[in-house]
Amino acid sequence: MFEGSDRIVFRGKGVVRGRFCGEALVTDMPISFLGGVDPLTGMVVERGHELRGKVLANKVLILPHGKGSTVGSYVIYSLAKKGLAPRAIVTMKADIVILTGCVISGIPLLDGIPREALSAIRSGDMVEVDAFRGILRRISR
Repeated sequence: MFEGSDRIVFRGKGVVRGRFCGEALVTDMPISFLGGVDPLTGMVVERGHELRGKVLANKVLILPHGKGSTVGSYVIYSLAKKGLAPRAIVTMKADIVILTGCVISGIPLLDGIPREALSAIRSGDMVEVDAFRGILRRISR
């Protein structure tokens, strides 16, 4: 982690290349895209999930990893085709569901960020994901 003024930078590995700046949606809980996200609205619907009721569209989703069935990859693809998917995903450890979903959907995926990113960056912060250079940067709070 590198800090300067209000900016914080974390390094990871760009697995699916791309770049996006936008609002962060951060969770410390894994997400199952099959059953945990409504494919018609892009809203997290999993009971007990801290993001329940939040919409993933046009956000930078920051989470530890995904969970659940490999069909979740196709849910991510379906969300992307409808414009309801996150515009970038950042994980501590990319699982096969999120990895495949990002590859087939062209969603930038940054993997291997440290756990402290999940507490240093809050939902609503503006962040930049540069999966070409492997950088997650908080732009503003």
